[in-house]
Amino acid sequence: MNEELQVRRTDGVVEVTFNRPQRHNAFTRDMYAGMRELCEELRADTSVRVLVLRGEGGRAFAAGNEISDFLEADAVAYEDWIRELLEMLHALPQVTVAAVSGVCVGGGLAVATHCDLRIATAGSRFGYPIARTLGNALAGSIVYRCASVFGESLTREMLLASRLVDAERAYAVGAVMSVVADVEELDTELNTLVEGLLALSPVTVRATKHQLLDRSRRLEASPDNDAEMLREVYTGPDFAEGVRAFLAKEKPAFGRP
Repeated sequence: MNEELQVRRTDGVVEVTFNRPQRHNAFTRDMYAGMRELCEELRADTSVRVLVLRGEGGRAFAAGNEISDFLEADAVAYEDWIRELLEMLHALPQVTVAAVSGVCVGGGLAVATHCDLRIATAGSRFGYPIARTLGNALAGSIVYRCASVFGESLTREMLLASRLVDAERAYAVGAVMSVVADVEELDTELNTLVEGLLALSPVTVRATKHQLLDRSRRLEASPDNDAEMLREVYTGPDFAEGVRAFLAKEKPAFGRP
């Protein structure tokens, strides 16, 4: 991997740390490529039982994507490439755990919702504030996965009102399985969870994951015209203004439809 995507392996467990704390662990193309490579390896590795994902620094799990990467490629193709990685993560035979401390938004939330389990610190916040920041849109399957985890009402609040959801509200709807005070307690909770997961029957876990994956694929498939809609968004004036304002550290002035 690389310094921005640190991988630690112990008996039966792989732990990945997103290591860009100076950028709130925003994902780069290289980080996504590293995660894709790891997923390709893990889907055939029966010796690994648990995959843990977390962010360095305690202030963010991951705060979206590095926006400059969208300017260096076809934005729709890049979005589709990221979606493929998320589906690979979701389909892994291992139990996947997102250990969230701090901001978990945009691409960070997409990764967290494609994990099986989530635990969080009390100060964590979740959301997709893209309507007030970038003026882009999500692939339909990513929206549907969020709705499966957080429920439709909170997903609508995240996207249509562009509001962040705190850890207690996330816990109340079952989107996270536990909320702890700080990073130190998060480590303790994570260790306890992983220890319990390693004691479970791998046969039961893999069979159950297969059943749930089949259900989610049927319920969360993107509509047929999704790519066309995304291309219209990414080539439109709002995304251009959103990127300009983001890079200039200004508030975007989106036009009216």
